[in-house]
Amino acid sequence: MTATPGPDRPPAARPRVRTDLDGLPLFRGGAAEPGTIGLDCNESPFAPPAAVQAALSGAARGLNRYPDNASADLTARLAERHGVPPDTLSLGPGSVGLCVQLIQIACAAGDEVVVPWRSFEVYPTVAGTAGALVRRVPLTAGHALDLPAMAAAVSDRTRLVFVCSPNNPTGTSVSRSGVERFLAEVPPDVLVVLDEAYAEFTGLEDDPLDGFGLVRDLLRQGRTNVVALRTFSKAYGLAGLRIGYCLSAPPVAELLARVAVPYAVGSLAQRGAVAALDCEREVRERCRHLTEERERVRAALLDAGWHVPVSGANFLWLPAGPAAEAFAAHCREQRILVKAFPGEGVRVTVGTATENDAFLAAAARFAPLDAGGAVRPTPLG
Repeated sequence: MTATPGPDRPPAARPRVRTDLDGLPLFRGGAAEPGTIGLDCNESPFAPPAAVQAALSGAARGLNRYPDNASADLTARLAERHGVPPDTLSLGPGSVGLCVQLIQIACAAGDEVVVPWRSFEVYPTVAGTAGALVRRVPLTAGHALDLPAMAAAVSDRTRLVFVCSPNNPTGTSVSRSGVERFLAEVPPDVLVVLDEAYAEFTGLEDDPLDGFGLVRDLLRQGRTNVVALRTFSKAYGLAGLRIGYCLSAPPVAELLARVAVPYAVGSLAQRGAVAALDCEREVRERCRHLTEERERVRAALLDAGWHVPVSGANFLWLPAGPAAEAFAAHCREQRILVKAFPGEGVRVTVGTATENDAFLAAAARFAPLDAGGAVRPTPLG
Protein backbone atom coordinates (compact mmCIF):
# COMPACT_ATOMS: atom_id res chain seq x y z
CA MET A 1 0.00 0.00 0.00
CA THR A 2 1.36 3.42 -0.97
CA ALA A 3 1.53 6.02 1.77
CA THR A 4 -0.10 9.36 0.99
CA PRO A 5 0.72 12.74 2.54
CA GLY A 6 -1.45 13.60 5.55
CA PRO A 7 -1.44 15.72 8.70
CA ASP A 8 1.34 13.61 10.18
CA ARG A 9 3.23 12.83 6.98
CA PRO A 10 4.94 15.66 5.05
CA PRO A 11 4.99 15.54 1.24
CA ALA A 12 7.90 13.70 -0.33
CA ALA A 13 10.92 15.86 -1.13
CA ARG A 14 11.29 17.01 -4.72
CA PRO A 15 13.89 15.04 -6.70
CA ARG A 16 17.19 16.83 -7.08
CA VAL A 17 16.93 17.98 -10.66
CA ARG A 18 18.53 20.89 -12.49
CA THR A 19 16.76 24.10 -11.55
CA ASP A 20 18.31 25.93 -14.52
CA LEU A 21 15.97 24.00 -16.82
CA ASP A 22 12.89 25.68 -15.34
CA GLY A 23 13.21 28.65 -17.67
CA LEU A 24 13.60 26.67 -20.89
CA PRO A 25 10.67 27.20 -23.26
CA LEU A 26 8.51 24.21 -24.10
CA PHE A 27 8.27 23.30 -27.76
CA ARG A 28 4.57 22.94 -28.52
CA GLY A 29 3.84 21.29 -31.83
CA GLY A 30 1.22 18.89 -33.00
CA ALA A 31 -1.02 17.71 -35.78
CA ALA A 32 -3.79 19.92 -37.07
CA GLU A 33 -7.23 19.32 -35.63
CA PRO A 34 -9.76 17.55 -37.88
CA GLY A 35 -11.36 20.03 -40.23
CA THR A 36 -8.57 22.59 -40.01
CA ILE A 37 -5.93 23.55 -42.54
CA GLY A 38 -2.51 23.11 -40.95
CA LEU A 39 -0.13 25.76 -42.27
CA ASP A 40 1.84 26.10 -39.04
CA CYS A 41 4.44 23.30 -39.04
CA ASN A 42 6.16 23.56 -42.46
CA GLU A 43 5.06 20.04 -43.35
CA SER A 44 4.63 18.84 -46.91
CA PRO A 45 0.96 18.83 -47.93
CA PHE A 46 1.59 15.65 -49.93
CA ALA A 47 1.54 12.08 -48.67
CA PRO A 48 4.78 10.14 -49.22
CA PRO A 49 5.21 8.78 -52.75
CA ALA A 50 3.49 5.45 -53.40
CA ALA A 51 6.85 3.65 -53.62
CA VAL A 52 7.75 4.92 -50.16
CA GLN A 53 4.44 3.78 -48.73
CA ALA A 54 4.97 0.33 -50.24
CA ALA A 55 8.47 0.10 -48.76
CA LEU A 56 7.16 1.07 -45.34
CA SER A 57 4.43 -1.54 -45.53
CA GLY A 58 6.97 -4.25 -46.31
CA ALA A 59 9.32 -3.08 -43.55
CA ALA A 60 6.56 -3.31 -40.96
CA ARG A 61 6.94 -7.09 -40.87
CA GLY A 62 10.34 -6.74 -39.23
CA LEU A 63 9.43 -4.38 -36.42
CA ASN A 64 10.02 -7.07 -33.82
CA ARG A 65 13.75 -6.59 -34.47
CA TYR A 66 15.95 -3.62 -33.58
CA PRO A 67 16.97 -1.39 -36.50
CA ASP A 68 20.48 -1.27 -37.93
CA ASN A 69 22.16 1.11 -35.52
CA ALA A 70 24.67 2.12 -38.22
CA SER A 71 21.96 2.79 -40.85
CA ALA A 72 24.38 1.21 -43.32
CA ASP A 73 22.13 1.09 -46.40
CA LEU A 74 20.92 4.67 -46.08
CA THR A 75 24.40 5.95 -45.22
CA ALA A 76 25.83 4.30 -48.33
CA ARG A 77 23.12 5.84 -50.51
CA LEU A 78 23.68 9.31 -49.07
CA ALA A 79 27.44 8.97 -49.44
CA GLU A 80 27.01 8.11 -53.11
CA ARG A 81 24.52 10.91 -53.65
CA HIS A 82 26.70 13.61 -52.13
CA GLY A 83 30.08 12.25 -53.19
CA VAL A 84 31.47 11.88 -49.66
CA PRO A 85 32.94 9.00 -47.62
CA PRO A 86 30.41 7.13 -45.44
CA ASP A 87 32.37 7.97 -42.28
CA THR A 88 31.54 11.65 -42.75
CA LEU A 89 27.79 11.05 -42.44
CA SER A 90 25.65 10.80 -39.31
CA LEU A 91 21.96 9.93 -39.05
CA GLY A 92 19.62 11.15 -36.34
CA PRO A 93 15.95 11.52 -35.34
CA GLY A 94 15.37 14.55 -37.52
CA SER A 95 17.95 17.26 -38.03
CA VAL A 96 16.83 18.68 -34.68
CA GLY A 97 18.00 15.46 -33.00
CA LEU A 98 21.41 16.04 -34.53
CA CYS A 99 21.34 19.62 -33.21
CA VAL A 100 21.03 18.16 -29.72
CA GLN A 101 23.96 15.83 -30.34
CA LEU A 102 26.11 18.65 -31.73
CA ILE A 103 25.47 20.70 -28.61
CA GLN A 104 26.38 17.69 -26.48
CA ILE A 105 29.74 17.18 -28.15
CA ALA A 106 30.66 20.88 -28.25
CA CYS A 107 29.29 22.52 -25.11
CA ALA A 108 29.49 22.28 -21.36
CA ALA A 109 27.98 24.51 -18.68
CA GLY A 110 29.05 28.10 -19.14
CA ASP A 111 30.09 27.79 -22.79
CA GLU A 112 28.43 30.02 -25.36
CA VAL A 113 26.35 29.28 -28.47
CA VAL A 114 25.83 32.04 -31.04
CA VAL A 115 22.50 32.03 -32.89
CA PRO A 116 20.78 34.45 -35.27
CA TRP A 117 17.51 35.75 -33.86
CA ARG A 118 14.81 35.27 -34.72
CA SER A 119 15.72 31.81 -35.99
CA PHE A 120 14.78 28.20 -35.29
CA GLU A 121 13.13 28.34 -31.90
CA VAL A 122 14.72 25.11 -30.65
CA TYR A 123 18.31 26.42 -30.76
CA PRO A 124 18.18 28.16 -27.35
CA THR A 125 16.44 25.17 -25.80
CA VAL A 126 18.97 22.58 -26.94
CA ALA A 127 21.82 24.87 -25.87
CA GLY A 128 20.20 25.24 -22.47
CA THR A 129 20.04 21.49 -21.98
CA ALA A 130 23.86 21.54 -21.81
CA GLY A 131 23.92 24.58 -19.54
CA ALA A 132 25.34 26.66 -22.36
CA LEU A 133 24.66 30.38 -22.65
CA VAL A 134 22.99 31.68 -25.80
CA ARG A 135 24.16 34.85 -27.52
CA ARG A 136 21.38 36.04 -29.86
CA VAL A 137 22.41 38.20 -32.83
CA PRO A 138 19.55 40.27 -34.33
CA LEU A 139 18.61 39.82 -37.97
CA THR A 140 19.08 42.59 -40.49
CA ALA A 141 16.31 45.02 -41.36
CA GLY A 142 15.54 42.69 -44.26
CA HIS A 143 14.94 39.75 -41.88
CA ALA A 144 18.16 38.00 -42.96
CA LEU A 145 21.10 36.63 -40.98
CA ASP A 146 23.67 39.30 -40.17
CA LEU A 147 26.79 37.19 -40.70
CA PRO A 148 29.33 39.97 -39.96
CA ALA A 149 27.58 40.68 -36.65
CA MET A 150 27.48 36.97 -35.86
CA ALA A 151 31.22 36.69 -36.50
CA ALA A 152 31.81 39.68 -34.22
CA ALA A 153 29.73 37.99 -31.50
CA VAL A 154 32.06 34.98 -31.33
CA SER A 155 34.12 35.12 -28.14
CA ASP A 156 36.68 32.96 -26.35
CA ARG A 157 33.74 31.16 -24.73
CA THR A 158 31.94 30.37 -28.00
CA ARG A 159 31.87 26.70 -28.86
CA LEU A 160 29.17 26.49 -31.54
CA VAL A 161 27.41 28.77 -34.04
CA PHE A 162 24.13 27.95 -35.80
CA VAL A 163 23.67 29.31 -39.34
CA CYS A 164 20.14 28.54 -40.51
CA SER A 165 19.59 28.94 -44.25
CA PRO A 166 16.90 29.29 -45.42
CA ASN A 167 16.22 30.80 -42.04
CA ASN A 168 13.28 29.50 -40.04
CA PRO A 169 10.94 31.41 -39.65
CA THR A 170 11.85 34.29 -42.01
CA GLY A 171 12.71 32.21 -45.09
CA THR A 172 15.70 34.37 -46.02
CA SER A 173 18.90 32.75 -47.28
CA VAL A 174 22.61 33.45 -47.05
CA SER A 175 25.00 33.17 -49.97
CA ARG A 176 27.95 30.83 -50.31
CA SER A 177 30.35 33.74 -50.64
CA GLY A 178 28.86 35.34 -47.54
CA VAL A 179 29.35 32.15 -45.55
CA GLU A 180 32.92 31.83 -46.81
CA ARG A 181 33.69 35.35 -45.61
CA PHE A 182 32.02 34.51 -42.28
CA LEU A 183 34.08 31.35 -41.87
CA ALA A 184 37.26 33.31 -42.49
CA GLU A 185 36.44 35.33 -39.36
CA VAL A 186 35.50 32.38 -37.12
CA PRO A 187 38.25 30.55 -35.23
CA PRO A 188 38.83 27.00 -36.49
CA ASP A 189 38.10 25.54 -33.04
CA VAL A 190 34.49 26.83 -33.07
CA LEU A 191 31.95 24.41 -34.54
CA VAL A 192 29.81 26.04 -37.25
CA VAL A 193 26.53 24.29 -38.06
CA LEU A 194 24.90 25.02 -41.43
CA ASP A 195 21.27 24.04 -40.88
CA GLU A 196 19.70 23.43 -44.30
CA ALA A 197 16.37 21.80 -43.48
CA TYR A 198 14.76 23.61 -46.44
CA ALA A 199 17.60 23.40 -48.96
CA GLU A 200 15.49 21.68 -51.61
CA PHE A 201 13.24 24.75 -51.95
CA THR A 202 16.00 27.26 -52.72
CA GLY A 203 17.32 28.24 -56.13
CA LEU A 204 16.22 31.83 -56.71
CA GLU A 205 19.44 33.29 -55.33
CA ASP A 206 22.36 34.47 -57.50
CA ASP A 207 24.93 32.86 -55.19
CA PRO A 208 23.05 30.07 -53.38
CA LEU A 209 24.54 28.24 -50.43
CA ASP A 210 24.88 24.50 -50.88
CA GLY A 211 26.06 23.63 -47.39
CA PHE A 212 26.80 20.04 -48.24
CA GLY A 213 28.88 21.09 -51.22
CA LEU A 214 30.70 23.69 -49.15
CA VAL A 215 31.48 21.27 -46.30
CA ARG A 216 32.66 18.68 -48.83
CA ASP A 217 35.07 21.24 -50.31
CA LEU A 218 36.27 22.35 -46.88
CA LEU A 219 36.96 18.77 -45.80
CA ARG A 220 39.14 18.30 -48.87
CA GLN A 221 41.04 21.42 -47.80
CA GLY A 222 41.50 20.04 -44.28
CA ARG A 223 39.03 22.33 -42.47
CA THR A 224 37.06 20.26 -39.97
CA ASN A 225 34.92 22.66 -37.91
CA VAL A 226 32.01 23.11 -40.33
CA VAL A 227 29.08 20.70 -40.54
CA ALA A 228 25.87 20.69 -42.57
CA LEU A 229 22.44 19.36 -41.65
CA ARG A 230 19.55 18.22 -43.84
CA THR A 231 16.34 16.33 -43.28
CA PHE A 232 13.78 14.08 -44.93
CA SER A 233 10.95 15.83 -43.07
CA LYS A 234 10.24 18.69 -45.46
CA ALA A 235 10.80 18.17 -49.19
CA TYR A 236 10.56 14.38 -48.92
CA GLY A 237 7.39 14.49 -46.84
CA LEU A 238 8.62 12.12 -44.12
CA ALA A 239 8.10 14.35 -41.08
CA GLY A 240 6.36 11.53 -39.21
CA LEU A 241 9.37 9.23 -39.53
CA ARG A 242 11.85 11.67 -37.91
CA ILE A 243 15.08 11.27 -39.87
CA GLY A 244 17.82 13.78 -40.61
CA TYR A 245 21.46 13.58 -41.60
CA CYS A 246 24.70 15.44 -41.04
CA LEU A 247 27.92 15.87 -43.02
CA SER A 248 31.03 16.48 -40.92
CA ALA A 249 34.68 15.55 -40.49
CA PRO A 250 35.12 11.92 -39.36
CA PRO A 251 36.24 12.89 -35.81
CA VAL A 252 33.04 14.93 -35.39
CA ALA A 253 30.95 12.08 -36.80
CA GLU A 254 32.56 9.68 -34.33
CA LEU A 255 31.67 11.94 -31.42
CA LEU A 256 28.11 12.24 -32.69
CA ALA A 257 27.90 8.45 -32.67
CA ARG A 258 29.16 8.33 -29.09
CA VAL A 259 26.36 10.56 -27.77
CA ALA A 260 23.60 9.16 -30.00
CA VAL A 261 20.70 7.36 -28.39
CA PRO A 262 21.00 3.70 -29.45
CA TYR A 263 18.63 2.72 -32.25
CA ALA A 264 17.28 6.29 -32.45
CA VAL A 265 16.73 6.01 -36.22
CA GLY A 266 14.11 3.33 -36.62
CA SER A 267 13.75 0.68 -39.28
CA LEU A 268 10.80 2.40 -40.93
CA ALA A 269 12.68 5.69 -41.08
CA GLN A 270 15.68 4.05 -42.73
CA ARG A 271 13.62 2.11 -45.27
CA GLY A 272 11.41 5.09 -46.00
CA ALA A 273 14.37 7.39 -46.61
CA VAL A 274 16.08 4.90 -48.94
CA ALA A 275 12.86 4.54 -50.92
CA ALA A 276 12.43 8.32 -51.02
CA LEU A 277 15.86 8.71 -52.60
CA ASP A 278 14.60 6.52 -55.44
CA CYS A 279 11.73 8.98 -56.01
CA GLU A 280 13.92 11.98 -56.75
CA ARG A 281 12.04 13.07 -59.86
CA GLU A 282 8.72 13.06 -58.03
CA VAL A 283 10.22 14.91 -55.07
CA ARG A 284 11.71 17.58 -57.34
CA GLU A 285 8.36 18.04 -59.06
CA ARG A 286 6.64 18.51 -55.70
CA CYS A 287 9.25 21.07 -54.67
CA ARG A 288 8.78 22.91 -57.96
CA HIS A 289 5.02 23.00 -57.40
CA LEU A 290 5.42 24.32 -53.85
CA THR A 291 7.90 27.01 -54.86
CA GLU A 292 5.52 28.17 -57.59
CA GLU A 293 2.71 28.29 -55.04
CA ARG A 294 4.98 30.15 -52.64
CA GLU A 295 5.65 32.84 -55.21
CA ARG A 296 1.95 33.06 -56.12
CA VAL A 297 0.92 33.51 -52.49
CA ARG A 298 3.67 36.05 -51.85
CA ALA A 299 2.66 38.09 -54.89
CA ALA A 300 -0.97 38.12 -53.74
CA LEU A 301 0.03 39.22 -50.23
CA LEU A 302 2.25 41.98 -51.62
CA ASP A 303 -0.61 43.20 -53.80
CA ALA A 304 -2.82 43.29 -50.68
CA GLY A 305 -0.34 45.54 -48.87
CA TRP A 306 1.52 43.04 -46.75
CA HIS A 307 5.30 43.12 -46.38
CA VAL A 308 6.67 39.63 -47.15
CA PRO A 309 10.42 38.95 -47.52
CA VAL A 310 11.69 36.77 -50.35
CA SER A 311 11.67 33.15 -49.13
CA GLY A 312 13.82 30.21 -50.13
CA ALA A 313 11.80 27.73 -48.06
CA ASN A 314 8.33 26.18 -48.11
CA PHE A 315 6.88 28.98 -45.99
CA LEU A 316 6.49 32.76 -45.91
CA TRP A 317 7.15 35.26 -43.13
CA LEU A 318 4.73 38.06 -42.36
CA PRO A 319 6.49 40.55 -40.03
CA ALA A 320 3.23 41.63 -38.42
CA GLY A 321 4.78 42.92 -35.20
CA PRO A 322 2.18 43.47 -32.45
CA ALA A 323 -0.59 42.19 -34.73
CA ALA A 324 0.96 38.69 -35.00
CA GLU A 325 -1.19 36.98 -32.38
CA ALA A 326 -4.35 38.73 -33.55
CA PHE A 327 -3.73 37.59 -37.10
CA ALA A 328 -3.11 33.98 -35.99
CA ALA A 329 -6.31 34.05 -33.94
CA HIS A 330 -8.20 35.45 -36.93
CA CYS A 331 -6.91 32.62 -39.12
CA ARG A 332 -7.83 30.08 -36.45
CA GLU A 333 -11.40 31.38 -36.55
CA GLN A 334 -11.33 30.54 -40.26
CA ARG A 335 -10.09 27.02 -39.39
CA ILE A 336 -6.57 27.79 -40.63
CA LEU A 337 -3.54 27.26 -38.39
CA VAL A 338 -0.49 29.50 -38.79
CA LYS A 339 2.51 29.96 -36.49
CA ALA A 340 2.59 33.22 -34.51
CA PHE A 341 5.73 34.62 -32.90
CA PRO A 342 4.24 37.14 -30.46
CA GLY A 343 5.29 40.70 -31.15
CA GLU A 344 7.31 39.71 -34.20
CA GLY A 345 5.46 38.00 -37.02
CA VAL A 346 3.64 35.02 -38.45
CA ARG A 347 5.05 32.09 -40.39
CA VAL A 348 2.74 30.55 -42.98
CA THR A 349 3.50 27.18 -44.59
CA VAL A 350 2.80 26.82 -48.29
CA GLY A 351 0.12 24.17 -48.77
CA THR A 352 -1.94 22.97 -51.69
CA ALA A 353 -3.45 25.52 -54.05
CA THR A 354 -6.84 25.11 -52.35
CA GLU A 355 -5.34 25.58 -48.89
CA ASN A 356 -3.38 28.61 -50.04
CA ASP A 357 -6.49 30.18 -51.54
CA ALA A 358 -8.30 29.72 -48.23
CA PHE A 359 -5.43 31.42 -46.42
CA LEU A 360 -5.35 34.34 -48.86
CA ALA A 361 -9.10 34.81 -48.40
CA ALA A 362 -8.62 34.89 -44.62
CA ALA A 363 -5.71 37.33 -44.89
CA ALA A 364 -7.81 39.66 -47.06
CA ARG A 365 -10.45 39.84 -44.30
CA PHE A 366 -8.00 40.70 -41.51
CA ALA A 367 -7.96 44.11 -39.84
CA PRO A 368 -5.96 44.13 -36.58
CA LEU A 369 -7.31 46.15 -33.66
CA ASP A 370 -5.47 48.95 -31.94
CA ALA A 371 -6.52 51.54 -29.41
CA GLY A 372 -8.30 53.51 -32.07
CA GLY A 373 -10.31 50.64 -33.53
CA ALA A 374 -9.94 48.38 -36.53
CA VAL A 375 -7.05 49.44 -38.76
CA ARG A 376 -4.81 47.79 -41.34
CA PRO A 377 -1.15 48.87 -41.20
CA THR A 378 0.20 49.39 -44.72
CA PRO A 379 2.52 47.69 -44.95
CA LEU A 380 2.68 45.42 -41.94
CA GLY A 381 6.13 45.23 -40.39
